[in-house]
Amino acid sequence: MRAARGLRAALLAGAIAGACAAPAIAQPPMAPGVWSPDQGDGTYANPILAGDYSDPDIVRVGEDYYLTASSFANVPGLPVLHSRDLVNWTLIGHALTRLPQAHHDVPRRGGGVWAPAIRHHDGLFRIFWGDPDFGIYTVTATDPAGPWSDPILVDNPGGAIDPAPFWDDDGQGWIVYSYAKSRSGKINLVALKRLDASGTRAVGEERVIVDGDTLAQVGTSDGPKTWVVIEGGKLYKRDGWYWLFAPSGGVKGGWQGVFRAREIAGPYEARNVLDQGDTPVNGPHQGGWVDTPQGEHWFVHFSDADSYGRRVHLQPMTWNDDGWPLIGTPQPGTHRGQPVLKHAKPALPPQMAGAPVVDDSFDDGFHLGWQWQSNPASDWHDASAKGVLRLKSASSPANLWEAGHVLSQKLPGMTFSATTTLDFAPVALGERAGLTLFGAAYGWIGLEHTADGVRLVQVTREDAAGQGEARSVTADVAIDGPVHLRVDVGPVEVAVAPPSDPTRYWPSMERAYHARAQFHYSLDGDTWTALGTPVDVLPGRWVGSQLGLFAQSPAGTPSFTATRVGYADFDDFEVR
Repeated sequence: MRAARGLRAALLAGAIAGACAAPAIAQPPMAPGVWSPDQGDGTYANPILAGDYSDPDIVRVGEDYYLTASSFANVPGLPVLHSRDLVNWTLIGHALTRLPQAHHDVPRRGGGVWAPAIRHHDGLFRIFWGDPDFGIYTVTATDPAGPWSDPILVDNPGGAIDPAPFWDDDGQGWIVYSYAKSRSGKINLVALKRLDASGTRAVGEERVIVDGDTLAQVGTSDGPKTWVVIEGGKLYKRDGWYWLFAPSGGVKGGWQGVFRAREIAGPYEARNVLDQGDTPVNGPHQGGWVDTPQGEHWFVHFSDADSYGRRVHLQPMTWNDDGWPLIGTPQPGTHRGQPVLKHAKPALPPQMAGAPVVDDSFDDGFHLGWQWQSNPASDWHDASAKGVLRLKSASSPANLWEAGHVLSQKLPGMTFSATTTLDFAPVALGERAGLTLFGAAYGWIGLEHTADGVRLVQVTREDAAGQGEARSVTADVAIDGPVHLRVDVGPVEVAVAPPSDPTRYWPSMERAYHARAQFHYSLDGDTWTALGTPVDVLPGRWVGSQLGLFAQSPAGTPSFTATRVGYADFDDFEVR
């Protein structure tokens, strides 16, 4: 282990003060470091997952709960998490080792895996997802930790997203899905098709069972609103009713719609059962309903926190006297709920408090939380190097937005410090390696091989998605051996223009949260020096910002296998 252990106690000092200082923000408080939702007193605080697990879905099998989420262009995809108390979650694997098309061998920001659904049927775990460019897919497994089958194309109606399967009492399988307007020209509807006996192929004619354009306005805590962008539907059955849970209103300004019918094809009645109310939890919708062996009902959903991603919340769910569900805590005088910030844990067996692993010693490869930005090439990572993460200097454009070889993980909280040690062995001029806080605007700190030798640099690219220019600062220090790198991260609230469409507006949409990063270096692991000015890092395309490590050579450089470029060894990645 090369990182100096003595730095642990001091890590948060720079993250909480100085350049990362930010005004108080109107949202649930989160303790510094890796966020744990379990309060240790029989209660939990939302979010239950601080990381960017967008569009979560959930299933119970016996006393075990499994959750999956969108992964978009990150690989491996389709994370699978496990819990026994619905509060403390462990990442146990991924259902997708690669995206199934060569199209994803380079970064396709915003493409890939959209809004999956996980179910257990006929002894198999099944995950369905939509890639709006290629169709609806499914994978199966007997063990949710894997291995999972190769992807199977279920259907390709053109621009379909958010598929979810449902098996009726007679064994007939069905699939509901929606459409991405950017690919299909259609939006604001939920469609239905039959599944074949294997549950892997859609058959028969499509039937539209909910069309938001035909629905009357819905009551919300922000006044009457029009049903717009209905998507993400999940079908269930209870007390002889078919229940379609489908969000509406868009990611930040939406609410959770529930529709019910006596026949699976409708007609469906509609109701808003959860919206923001007077809480700071914007757009509480798109998730899944699950029950417990003790008869409780719960709902998981995401709430968009901009640079911090789409974080997962857990809400209690009850049933009104008229038979409709209510999610969260009741809004007085209405039939809808609003999100809880803190609540008694589900009445389930105690489970050790925890969260997905963040730290990595790299003693045995790298942990499950790391993902690439596209399908990985064989020459990005040298698994033969023991005790370190050896990243080869992959050839790519200087703009990391176009680099699939950035190895990244989700942000573990809102205020934290991340450190690692870098030992650089470049060959070609222009090679560089470092620690990044990455998004559509990003910064990084690390080493670069120049004509004058290896230099310590901090680089900022404020408009990476728009191919904006980078600016860099070089430290006036000699590099002769490993260097310790650190980024201190904290939230900063910024004002944004609200949407012009009043039916999709909520007051909370007038602010956004950027992740402000200040980069530091140390030559001895004890004395730290800031390099460059703070960087406001923006989210990516449908994803939050990410912590990343990379080694890079200029575009067009011959490959590592030709021994023309070098590598970077990273050790002891830690977050406090």
